[in-house]
Amino acid sequence: MLEHGGNLREAAVRFGRDYADWIDLSTGLNPQGYPAPALAPDAWHRLPETDPALAQAAARYYRAPSMLAVAGTQAAIQALPQLRSPSRVVVAAPSYAEHAHHWAMHGHRMREVAYAGIEAALPECEVMVLCNPNNPTGAIVAPGRLLDWSLQLAARGGWLVVDEAFADTTPETSVAPWCNRPGLIVLRSLGKFFGLAGARVGFVGAQPGLLAMLADALGPWTVSGPAQEISHAALIDEDWQERSRARLDADGARLRLLLASNGIASNGSALYQWWPEARPTEFWQHMAERGIWVRLFASAARGIRIGLPPDESAWQRLDAALKEWNQEQP
Repeated sequence: MLEHGGNLREAAVRFGRDYADWIDLSTGLNPQGYPAPALAPDAWHRLPETDPALAQAAARYYRAPSMLAVAGTQAAIQALPQLRSPSRVVVAAPSYAEHAHHWAMHGHRMREVAYAGIEAALPECEVMVLCNPNNPTGAIVAPGRLLDWSLQLAARGGWLVVDEAFADTTPETSVAPWCNRPGLIVLRSLGKFFGLAGARVGFVGAQPGLLAMLADALGPWTVSGPAQEISHAALIDEDWQERSRARLDADGARLRLLLASNGIASNGSALYQWWPEARPTEFWQHMAERGIWVRLFASAARGIRIGLPPDESAWQRLDAALKEWNQEQP
């Protein structure tokens, strides 16, 4: 099993602290997510039909030619490697670990390449996978470069898979508007910016033929009826989106400044900050003992990712824990 954020019940048991007394900063989700509206009376009782209004709302929101709704982008991450014959695959690292895991599982020659130097690996692969902005470091590749890479890969029947799960606060970085080009596949998530991780809804943008193959591989009823209703409401609520971007930008800047005031130089997005930490396990342990759950990267990346506190009390607890960490350092 790969490690992920959000495993708060495990933390509560491991550290002997009541579940309600934790601050979960491990996921990078919007802590003030979209408020789910009232559902249609039959939402829980009918089989979920494919609603064209949802795909249309997603296409408008992402400025994309077309979008396929899936049960979270995780569903697409697991299915896409099964739609190709064995290929040479390069995955940018550090990154969301599920990408490398699933490409390696299905007979592909997968290797991980440092995010900053991934362009040099273009001639050596048929499939390239990266997060943009990167998870966890927040690094960004300009859309023009990504589109150029996709053309090079498409010329030999390849794919460029761009996971844009954290791109909602920087829409200018997205290549979704061009996802009908050969070889370009874009993954988007409602879990991060909209804070609807529990709904398990994501979208895939690609050429129609590839979207049809993916839909066939995933089968019917991939997204529940209630999740479709909630997602549609979130995607068309432009007032909420505008307010949330402004708030997240301000809170993201506050988090970066808070870390800097405690001697931590970080990078990231409006939703999280990350830094290479010399003692990542010790930092994670220190925060957990104070009921603050952060995302530990203890292997090659060796760093810490922290999401946004949900309220002022949580901001103050985080600040106090950071100050104590600094006081304990040799």
